[in-house]
Amino acid sequence: MPRKLKNSELDRKTEADFKTATKTPLIIILDNIRSLNNIGSVFRSSDAFLIQKIYLCGITAQPPHKDIQKTALGATNTVDWEYAEKTEDIVKKLQAKNVKVCAIEQAENSKKLSDFQPQQNETYAFILGNEVKGVQQSVVDLADEVLEIPQLGTKHSLNISVTTGICIWDFVQKTNIV
Repeated sequence: MPRKLKNSELDRKTEADFKTATKTPLIIILDNIRSLNNIGSVFRSSDAFLIQKIYLCGITAQPPHKDIQKTALGATNTVDWEYAEKTEDIVKKLQAKNVKVCAIEQAENSKKLSDFQPQQNETYAFILGNEVKGVQQSVVDLADEVLEIPQLGTKHSLNISVTTGICIWDFVQKTNIV
């Protein structure tokens, strides 16, 4: 029977090591996220996979906040982040730097996440939207591509933190980072 590893055996980076480590060429953009717990969970997943940066846009709350910290478990200290009032401004800024911007949304002509193949040596940004309204249409209109996680049940969407985790893992797997 396998023995569960202790935290001391996990060989994790220190905060200083994290800051200087080569990052995964992926940026996360949170478009008007309501739940502080979801925001914290996105920080934690982003830390786990060395995500370059998180942009917090619109009504998305910013650290420090106890409800963000509760789920982030310190990841707000490691993952770079920035606040912007308008998500559209961040999308345009990143595209001007040749970042490929993908909205994660259910939309006409969206591409199944399983069919998405990130190009090596390119940086991508994934936009995740509001828990009820999703990614704003004006932001979807600016995206280079729209990716969708196919679903089989009765619900219309996945939780934003779950969606983020799936999308980050898919990206990391396809780019051979782990």
